[in-house]
Amino acid sequence: MFENLKAARWVRRVVVMAMPLFIGFSWLTLVIGPAYPRYEYAQLDFPLDLEGIPPATAVSLGLVPLTQAERLEVALVAVAYLESWQPAETAIVMLAEQQLLHTDVPLYNRRELNHMVDVKRITDTIRWLALATAVPVIGGLLFLFRRPQTRQAGYLALGQGGVVTVILLSGIAGLILFGWSFFFYQFHGLLFPSGTWTFAATDSLMRLYPERFFFDVGVVISVGAWLWGLLAAVAGHFLAWRAAITTGVTMRGTHVQEAVR
Repeated sequence: MFENLKAARWVRRVVVMAMPLFIGFSWLTLVIGPAYPRYEYAQLDFPLDLEGIPPATAVSLGLVPLTQAERLEVALVAVAYLESWQPAETAIVMLAEQQLLHTDVPLYNRRELNHMVDVKRITDTIRWLALATAVPVIGGLLFLFRRPQTRQAGYLALGQGGVVTVILLSGIAGLILFGWSFFFYQFHGLLFPSGTWTFAATDSLMRLYPERFFFDVGVVISVGAWLWGLLAAVAGHFLAWRAAITTGVTMRGTHVQEAVR
């Protein structure tokens, strides 16, 4: 009994520490899918293709504005590329074969393709981290929930892990909302080699994914993970509170029965 309770304390700590990573990585992996681009390109105030580029410049480069539907069609191929289980170096052919609509000109230049290889390596790592952190969180909670004497610890682990997630994501969400430029450049500077992630406004990556796209996805990821953390915090503490009341009632009932006897 003592050994089980001691193990439960350690499992509870592991669950609490791993839960913010599990929620964050899992939600980010879910956001990297076709639903988000469909939502984003459907926004009436989303920047149009070649917006802000002088018409004379666009004409001199032979650029024809894409409709939102055409941009979405092209972007969904990039989503399929990121979701592919193939290594980045193999899957990149999906993007290398794309051409600007109505032309025989490659959609992406070599620098853009190299950057997308770097992006997929990171998103693949995030997907594996989501799976890896699922093991201690889900496994730990199942371990705690299966025994009545450790179930309360499981509820508290769920609630406390949610609280830690809310605290961490509150900081990240605040930085995105009120310090976007700092966050954007520091984030890219940390993950990508210098000089490999900046592009001209006329490059396809900038035409498909203007800064507004990344700001919105940053909000969706941080606020979404924050909400999942809040749900875990509320659910865990509610279950712990209910279990404590139930246990107290049961114990009082037992004492009454013993007194009657």
